[in-house]
Amino acid sequence: MYEKRSDRLRPAVVVDLRSDTVTQPSPAMREAINRAELGDDVYGEDPTINRLEALAAELTGKEAAVLVVSGTMGNLTALLAHGQRGQRVILGDESHIFRYEGGGASALGGLVYHTLPTAADGSLPLDSIQQAAAPSSDTHWAPPGLICLENTHNRCGGTVLSPAYMADVHAIARDAGLPLHLDGARVFNAAVALDVPVSAIATHVDSLQFCLSKGLAAPVGSIVAGSQPFIERVRRVRKMVGGGMRQAGIIAAAGIVALTEMVERLSDDHANARALAGGLAAIPAIGIDPSRVQTDIVRFDLPADGPDAATFLAALREHGVAMSSLGPRTVRAVTHYGVEAGQIDQVLSAVRAVLAG
Repeated sequence: MYEKRSDRLRPAVVVDLRSDTVTQPSPAMREAINRAELGDDVYGEDPTINRLEALAAELTGKEAAVLVVSGTMGNLTALLAHGQRGQRVILGDESHIFRYEGGGASALGGLVYHTLPTAADGSLPLDSIQQAAAPSSDTHWAPPGLICLENTHNRCGGTVLSPAYMADVHAIARDAGLPLHLDGARVFNAAVALDVPVSAIATHVDSLQFCLSKGLAAPVGSIVAGSQPFIERVRRVRKMVGGGMRQAGIIAAAGIVALTEMVERLSDDHANARALAGGLAAIPAIGIDPSRVQTDIVRFDLPADGPDAATFLAALREHGVAMSSLGPRTVRAVTHYGVEAGQIDQVLSAVRAVLAG
């Protein structure tokens, strides 16, 4: 079974675990897209977008929300709406904003990234945050502008920050007079893992971004939520970076289904991830701690005397399974809508075959 790409034949992927961004829209989403009421969103006249934004604000417990094209745009517009040129963005050195978003806040907004060491659970040391957030009269230093957290944490393997920890960071931010922004691309995974409503997490931040197009399985789109004045500033920045959309209710329609029908099923992804982690732990050559798998991301290390990540992934694809790398010998697998529990054994068989070969 092969697919054609760039005039070459390559094995077709049967189980794609590269990311939860590869999800296909559900039948209900396709139907909603087909019958969506449309208008011009730049004029505020798309009723489906307006419904989605109101729903997102309600679920997160925020005053307002705005639809953006992607999580990267969501974080960018939020940071530019919060910070001023020359101010520091205090965030983790393993954060998605710092590593995977093209330095947008610096390139486009003149903000300075101030990275702190990221712990294995995705948290940042409270004393380091407090020290970085403290105002200084020293004119040599760029002043602090905002603090960012990530929940769940991508590079740490989908780990969940506790509401208590987030409350501690929020208290530091308030004392320093700084806004706290959450990159909550997978915050609904965190909420399901904690068995709390997403508003219980969002209450500890001033703003958050979350993706509709990852585990929630919408084809495109993210949400930024916060206070009404903040969202008005985000809308202005969104327009500035080319994100003003017109009849985008066809996007919002799928997003409404994502928020109303696709949240509870995230627990299935978590169960599949735990099953995968348990199976990988039974393979002596694999380095993994299954107890650290909390949501839909499984991170594991390859043996030093075996194939590197690039070689392993290429060989794995020959067996119809796709994953991604986080380093020379670190591999990431993400479970999601479209991956069934019965396919986990197939994935494990493929991993064993590659390592044996």
